[in-house]
Amino acid sequence: MDFDLADEQHDFVRSLRSFVDDVIRPRAEAWDESHELPLEAVEQMASLGLFGLPFPERYGGSGADFLTLCLAIEEIARVDSSLAITLEAAVSLGAMPIYLFGTEEQKSRWLPPLAAGEALAGFGLTEPGGGSDAGATRTSARLADGHWLINGSKSFITNSGTAITSFVTVTAVTGTRDGDKEISAFIVPTGTAGFQVGKDYRKMGWWHSDTHELSFSDCRVPEDHLLGSKGEGFRNFLRILDDGRIAIAALAVGLAQGCLDESLRYASDRTAFGRPIGSFQGLQFKLADMAMKVELARGAYYRASWLKQQGRPYRKEACMAKLYASESAVDVARDAVQIHGGYGYIEEFPVCRHFRDSKILEIGEGTSEIMRVLIARELGLTGS
Repeated sequence: MDFDLADEQHDFVRSLRSFVDDVIRPRAEAWDESHELPLEAVEQMASLGLFGLPFPERYGGSGADFLTLCLAIEEIARVDSSLAITLEAAVSLGAMPIYLFGTEEQKSRWLPPLAAGEALAGFGLTEPGGGSDAGATRTSARLADGHWLINGSKSFITNSGTAITSFVTVTAVTGTRDGDKEISAFIVPTGTAGFQVGKDYRKMGWWHSDTHELSFSDCRVPEDHLLGSKGEGFRNFLRILDDGRIAIAALAVGLAQGCLDESLRYASDRTAFGRPIGSFQGLQFKLADMAMKVELARGAYYRASWLKQQGRPYRKEACMAKLYASESAVDVARDAVQIHGGYGYIEEFPVCRHFRDSKILEIGEGTSEIMRVLIARELGLTGS
């Protein structure tokens, strides 16, 4: 087995790392304190082609593989998880539904601005009354006079309220099929009458990631804004989450790597009892465990990415990568704060922000509990 990245990927990572360290790192704390997505950072990321990485050149992308996108997310998350989730959600959740399920007309219209980073899109699956139970959709859509009338609400939707958000995709019940809800997906452009974006949430972490609740009251979209086939919206959105979970695992690895890097630096510089604290075996064991979790999590998302790129089944591996990487990120961030002692509790030290940002990784795009349910199902266990 070959675990080496391709030469182009090595070059890409080196170039992106310079950008992250020179441009993002010095500003991450200030951006976080602003509680607003810095569009200047989005523009700079767009100038590097990050938002178009996995899309074909005919839509403005660069035709890179999925692993390269994950490498980009990991690199940014070493320093700034809010920007990392902005990229992850913009590509995996915002643009990918159009690319995978849109008509050629929809792709030609909506994808190029997204791939160029000139626009962002939201992914409206979660509702206030149904998080893990995503199939409990209550938002509805009915066809009338050549338009879909959408009523309902969505919650925790990333990239949905920025100045450059061009649309959100949403799931809605369009009828019944074999006694179950028929759920379809729709493209709802920003500014559509009846579509309202709520205030940004006050979150524990991801302070400068854009996150809103959305409401739809007789929101009218043209009939051709149906995304994919009628009744296939829920299944299609679940497929999107399979890929998104690998990307979240990459983000978790980046956050954990950032915590490890900061902790190694601090353990070398900080002295106690006449010597660097990194010379004490208790801290050495902790740092060794942190490094082990980072490497194992990285290997898990690399393998899931490879399986996807080979066209082989990868749902189980994606869930495993997301589960292990997210829980490892929380562990590593907590240990990083402990190593920093009182300074780890101070906002001026990056590990404090990393610790706040880590918890959502065990929740978003499938909780740890749901990951275990899905893994059990893939193992063939009954009742899962």
